[in-house]
Amino acid sequence: MEVQGIRNIGKKLRAFLKQFDDCFYRSQPLGHLFTYVRGQMSGLQRKSVEPIALQAKTPPRTLQRFLSSVQWDHLRMRDRIQWFVAGEHAHPKAIGTVDETGHPKQGRHTAAVQRQYCGAAGKIDNCVMSVHIGYTAGDFQCLLDSDVYLPQEWAGDMARRRAAGIPDDAIYRKKADIALDQIRHALANGIRVSAWTFDEWYGRDGAFLDTLESLGQNYVAEVPANFTGWLHEPDVLLCPRAQDRHKRGRKRRFPRLSAKALPASQVRNLLVYSRVFQKQKWRKFHVKNGDNGPVVWEVRYAPLYRKQGEDRLPGRTHYLVVARNVLNRKEIKYFVSNMVPGSNGVTLEWLLWVGFSRWPIEKCFRQSKDELGMDHFETRSWDGIHRHLYLSNLSLLFCAHFHQRLREKNDRKSLSDGGNGAIQRFDMGVSPIPPACRTFDTVSRGRANNLLPPEPQSTGQILPYEENASAASKNGYRSCQAALLYTR
Repeated sequence: MEVQGIRNIGKKLRAFLKQFDDCFYRSQPLGHLFTYVRGQMSGLQRKSVEPIALQAKTPPRTLQRFLSSVQWDHLRMRDRIQWFVAGEHAHPKAIGTVDETGHPKQGRHTAAVQRQYCGAAGKIDNCVMSVHIGYTAGDFQCLLDSDVYLPQEWAGDMARRRAAGIPDDAIYRKKADIALDQIRHALANGIRVSAWTFDEWYGRDGAFLDTLESLGQNYVAEVPANFTGWLHEPDVLLCPRAQDRHKRGRKRRFPRLSAKALPASQVRNLLVYSRVFQKQKWRKFHVKNGDNGPVVWEVRYAPLYRKQGEDRLPGRTHYLVVARNVLNRKEIKYFVSNMVPGSNGVTLEWLLWVGFSRWPIEKCFRQSKDELGMDHFETRSWDGIHRHLYLSNLSLLFCAHFHQRLREKNDRKSLSDGGNGAIQRFDMGVSPIPPACRTFDTVSRGRANNLLPPEPQSTGQILPYEENASAASKNGYRSCQAALLYTR
């Protein structure tokens, strides 16, 4: 890399942050923004307020007030981040991810802190939990939104809420509900993905999956082994049969499952006992290249009808994919998707690619914590924590954007230098490039770019429609599939 290019990084950072001017009402907080982001991308070992302030020769108290009490619009900063991604990094194969992470903290006065399972520590620990949605498009990854999870213990304790500056409109929400609000907000800001993926904590929640579908979103959800459904669509009674209409006794609710219909089965039992799976051979798929070599899983799959809606009856056709680790056959993952191979360019390989694409958000967490100090915050206030998270997302976005533009420049240079297929790389060494920018490795793009993703679904209102009205016969049985109409 040329020396002039290194010197221009500071100018590029200032130009990048200039796009967030309207989040600030005065010039002084805008200057603190540059100080904070530059401090997060510096070589400091601890990236809390005090070391950042001392390095920039700013009074620590001034930077503390920037996080906790100075007036500026951090929610608009979140929107600006999403507008930037939607405008600069839109991609038809983009994948959205949902995940959470823990920030270990001491004491009980930091907003929303309590003893709970902390993935960063790998055990139950005293920590603050935050829910995030991520965005992946080829070798570009970033975090779109971050929200602190407010436990029920905090939601009802007015004294602790006031001490931590938790606003009255902040209520207890399940993590899945937080994620849904984040997805709705991102969609309203122009974010579009070909599919969402998340772990079984979210995949087990039928209401979460229902709402995603009502928003017109595709997904490949990892689900727990006790997730239930049917491999064959069971009969559903839409109304009483003629011989039952004049019977006395308790009135039954309709629609409901026919008395002859089999109950929904757990997916682990379907794998072992269903003839649909017994007749299949395991198919091996090379999912990706990991740190220790190729990652290969063997797969079985089948259509699935999961419980949907308030009545928890079978809905439209979904797809169940069972994946078993070739090197450890006791490790089995179950995925459910509302995308069916053969429609809209969807393939089984694409479903697997999406289902195993949660690692980019984990990489974002690792980079944000190890390189940008996302979990180094020492502020105790509710707004202070959120502001720190949004600033960390902003720093991560600059690094990801800078890294991708640098890669594109080198790729073009490689082609112009002879096109021999070998992409020239530069040695970051100990140059003054922000250390956080140096940690972005090459994301394997070959397999992802060769897949055919589905067309993005509409985000309009969804209206239920019975595809074949004649299917509701005189005896009140439904034997056809319900379709969905999208209105714009």
